[in-house]
Amino acid sequence: MLNKPNIVILGAGYGGMITASRLTKELGHNEAAITLVNKHDYHYQTTWLHEPAAGTMHPNRTRMPIKSVLDLNKINFVQDVVVEIKRDEKKVILENGELDYDYLVIGLGSEPETFGVPGVQEYAFSKWTVNGAREVKEHIEYMFAKYNNLAEKRDELLTFVVAGAGFTGIEFIGELSERVPELCDYYDIPREKVKMYVIEAAPTALPGFDPELVEYAMNLLESRGVEFKINCPIKEVTKGAVHLADGEEIKAETIVWATGVRGNSIIEKSGFEAMRGRIKVEPDLRAPGHDDVFVIGDCALIINEEINRPYPPTAQIAMQMAATCAHNLKALIKGGELQSFKPEIKGTVASLGGKEAIGVVGSRKLFGSSASFMKKMIDNRYLFLLGGPSLVMKKGKSPF
Repeated sequence: MLNKPNIVILGAGYGGMITASRLTKELGHNEAAITLVNKHDYHYQTTWLHEPAAGTMHPNRTRMPIKSVLDLNKINFVQDVVVEIKRDEKKVILENGELDYDYLVIGLGSEPETFGVPGVQEYAFSKWTVNGAREVKEHIEYMFAKYNNLAEKRDELLTFVVAGAGFTGIEFIGELSERVPELCDYYDIPREKVKMYVIEAAPTALPGFDPELVEYAMNLLESRGVEFKINCPIKEVTKGAVHLADGEEIKAETIVWATGVRGNSIIEKSGFEAMRGRIKVEPDLRAPGHDDVFVIGDCALIINEEINRPYPPTAQIAMQMAATCAHNLKALIKGGELQSFKPEIKGTVASLGGKEAIGVVGSRKLFGSSASFMKKMIDNRYLFLLGGPSLVMKKGKSPF
């Protein structure tokens, strides 16, 4: 081929990394030019961030330099921020330049969903990134350090509110509740002074999860001092307080926002038709009306026909999409059948801090340490898919 097609992949999250990794193996150097764009020179494990945020893991464990995982002789890596996609011109506008594409893969990830609640951006921690996790951890420790240095003890310094009882909220409060006794010890604070709340607008914690497992999780977290307020929407967040729809006010200097995500705002800015920043993709993962644009991960919307609801934006699904996307790009370039994407949910496990977790794998329900073991195996499997045994040795979690 004289003119080899330009494939541009936006975002080095779970979807972008697996797509890039697969393409470098499946397409020869002279068959396509592959460019990956990401704002950091590292990829990070979004699904681990609740641990460094609570201070139970070093943030560097969650991240890995892109050059250590992908072969940069086979792929052009551009560290820059995507500003807009110009679909008619087949261009991507970056902060420091622009790129032409023949095929585009959008894997730009998600942004926090505030549901229009005032004050979230200003007064709550809502960034689930490596830097966001660092900030939450530092802030929590500062609250403990400050408490005994004030003449007048302010209980709101030791009050922690998590908005949202979905996966992220539950996993974060699990880690925090596990760490609180250690912080109390270190900073000479009586354990009963610390208050932890999880506030959820839906009628249950972990909506859509098995009720028996939800009950196990809530009982365990309550035994560590977590108080749940379920079916209780938040009306507003102000400096140092959460205001609930029923009129109650909870004073807290730490408010962590974990009510879910929406797709990247660049999707709507670039004129794609979207629902909450997510494009309802064709079965082959292309954007409707665009033969040259694939959408994967949190920016893609796929309906689970059985329950007529969207599949949740998980790492597991993003990685499976990436495999289908890479196959279909190869088929378009070298000839072959395009595949339709069918998610295969292998299991869902939520960690609860320490050696505790809950999960469903196949038709089996897992509780406690067996679920925790499975969670670590799932994390290690992803590392294996991405970078083989050496990455598991370097970054993997010991399941024991």
